[in-house]
Amino acid sequence: MLVPARGFEFSVFTDGPRDGTPVVLLHGFPQHSGQWNKVTGPLHEAGLRTIAIDQRGYSPGARPLDPASYAVTECVADVLSIVDTFGLSDFHVVGHDWGAAIAWGLAANFPSQVRSLVAISVPHPAALAKALRDDPDQQQRSTYMGVFANLDRSEPMLLADDAQALRSLFSGSGMTESEVDAYVKPMREPGALRAALSWYTALAQGGLGGIAPVTVPTTYLWSDEDIALGKTAAEATRDYVAAGYRFVSLSGISHWVPDQAPEVVAAEIVARVGG
Repeated sequence: MLVPARGFEFSVFTDGPRDGTPVVLLHGFPQHSGQWNKVTGPLHEAGLRTIAIDQRGYSPGARPLDPASYAVTECVADVLSIVDTFGLSDFHVVGHDWGAAIAWGLAANFPSQVRSLVAISVPHPAALAKALRDDPDQQQRSTYMGVFANLDRSEPMLLADDAQALRSLFSGSGMTESEVDAYVKPMREPGALRAALSWYTALAQGGLGGIAPVTVPTTYLWSDEDIALGKTAAEATRDYVAAGYRFVSLSGISHWVPDQAPEVVAAEIVARVGG
């Protein structure tokens, strides 16, 4: 369905029991809400109602041109506005990659509305910021972010030769060619990839927004074959959660955790929401 929010229209996909406990699902780059398709079945069976959002830049009706419009604070406000249209006073939130960054922001700044958090791949932003200052390994892993932030360079580079560079991001995911194409094809629409990359531009311009420690029950899933996110920030995340906390380290799994290990992701969500 199309949901109007903050002057835009967002593509939002709801499923599960109509009276089920609400769980908001936030995707990352360069994917969309379809990344949760392998996860949601067990959630619905457990009585959960899922609300999967195509975020700012990914919904065709929500693609502002100014990269500053993709700041974390703006994307957090989008989620709150969308949830409000469903008449929900509180909800659980799950995010992967950039979606995890937004989920951390929601949990840190709106604990009265966020009942619990499951963050996947991306650690607490303060832990990541510290690793970027002090850890050479994380500094090396994150060099791509500066490249992506340069829109005039990154957009044509990723789309060249039938978007081969964009497709290569999914290397090691175990996805089939058709599964990868399901993510790449929408990014080849005019303006779509530039909008998605603008999240990196906004980050380079304004940082992560000083996200505080979270005070809601939290589960953080990290995978040891994630080429972008190292162990230092992952293990330090526990220092930024002042509530019940569970750290799940997945062995032999790449960055694309919901696609590669959907059963584990679903089980951890059900355990956290039920807890």
